[in-house]
Amino acid sequence: MAKTQSDIGLIGLAVMGQNLALNIADHGFQISVYNRTTEKTDKFVAENPSTPGGVVGAKTLEEFVASLATPRKMIILVQAGKATDAVIDSLVPLLEANDIIIDGGNALWTDTIRREKALKEKGLRFIGSGVSGGEEGARFGPSLMPGGEFAAWKELKPIWEAVAAKVDKKTGRPIMGATPGKPVKGGVPCTTYIGENGAGHYVKMVHNGIEYGDMQMICEAYALMQGLLGLKPAEMGEIFSTWNKGALDSFLIEITADILKQKDPMTKKPIVDVILDTAGQKGTGKWTSVNALDMGVPAPTIAESVFARCLSAIREERVAASKVLKGPKVKKVSPAKKKELIKAIHDALYCSKICSYAQGFQLMRTAQGEYGWKLNFGQIAQIFRGGCIIRAAFLQKITEAYARNPKLANLLLDGYFNKTIQKAQANWRKVISLAVESGISIPTFASALSYYDAYRSARLPANLLQAQRDYFGAHTYERTDKPRGKFYHIDWPEPTRPQLEIK
Repeated sequence: MAKTQSDIGLIGLAVMGQNLALNIADHGFQISVYNRTTEKTDKFVAENPSTPGGVVGAKTLEEFVASLATPRKMIILVQAGKATDAVIDSLVPLLEANDIIIDGGNALWTDTIRREKALKEKGLRFIGSGVSGGEEGARFGPSLMPGGEFAAWKELKPIWEAVAAKVDKKTGRPIMGATPGKPVKGGVPCTTYIGENGAGHYVKMVHNGIEYGDMQMICEAYALMQGLLGLKPAEMGEIFSTWNKGALDSFLIEITADILKQKDPMTKKPIVDVILDTAGQKGTGKWTSVNALDMGVPAPTIAESVFARCLSAIREERVAASKVLKGPKVKKVSPAKKKELIKAIHDALYCSKICSYAQGFQLMRTAQGEYGWKLNFGQIAQIFRGGCIIRAAFLQKITEAYARNPKLANLLLDGYFNKTIQKAQANWRKVISLAVESGISIPTFASALSYYDAYRSARLPANLLQAQRDYFGAHTYERTDKPRGKFYHIDWPEPTRPQLEIK
């Protein structure tokens, strides 16, 4: 029997909205739903008549708001940007003090800060929550990253902890097996309070930037096995399946193995061989890279993964260029060294992954100072262990690193990650050298190694760069024999330029 009023509401019944609504209802919460297209609402409610909590349809926003228990909790899952603002503007006149609006879309964190401030002035509360895991995660357990007023989070917490993905308390591995009407019980929920205003959406953005890096690195490993070893997709699929049983155990490695083994239903060829090599993007990786530049945080591997997608998009240019621009012949590796090179590619992928995550977490560390947040990086790594796209056994190691040292400046300085790279970096360098000699593009592998070598350097050639800046623009420089913070300038000689004879 339906309650008089629902525990929570949801606006926006695209696939993500429908799946999250069913997830909430499966956990015993009654949920009201509204979509601008009334037919979609009616159809959704009719198709889901017997969920444990119950789904209630509303034909108007007024009816939707009236159906919710106070203080009202309303999730918005519509297109980020103007569409979200339009829904908020429509809701505000209908709400009462202390009602809570939850934006579960991929919002720009600065928009979340703006919205939270504006709604607070009207006596309303706003939570910007990252939701990661795609359609499957929304249905059976996503990773949830809420930011906003802590008191508002406490009211949302029982629902968010119930519907979030769960990981085993001892191993940190995701607990799988949820089915419609029968959610996973027990385990540690993959959600936690991230911080004030835009913190949740910021962390989700960085998650997506790291995701871009992970995906591109895996593609580079694939390109190396294909180019240097001449392996067929099915063979590579078996290698990725093996990798998924070790240190690289992750959702993305798992699905890569499945993809490489998949045949095209039409041609019976490997599906990867018939998919066009032009990658799409929705912008969150770009946001991460632009923000890193704005704050002066080195995140080259994440940025290179974005540029790799941009390069893939100019396919016609690349095809034309391939007929004109020549490179070295690929140095095929002998069958006797096949196993050795596969291990080297594995190590290069893992080392590059460590550097990419180090960049992402360093970016979040800088952002907390910029925006006045107090981020718990160990907890952030914990909630990434299940539900989200970057979920991986590797994240348990990050959680442990921050447990050892909550003020860790960079993941590379942690004992585990330091030892791992020391052990594997010879293979990492070997793979990159082979790729360069063979003309195989590996932008994230190479940028990650360059980042590592720069970060471990006590002295970089920026001293010359600063001299150049002072020479042409009197930008000043600091000295090695004087305290930091004191700047100097010298009168450089006029540059000698060849005299042009005018006729």
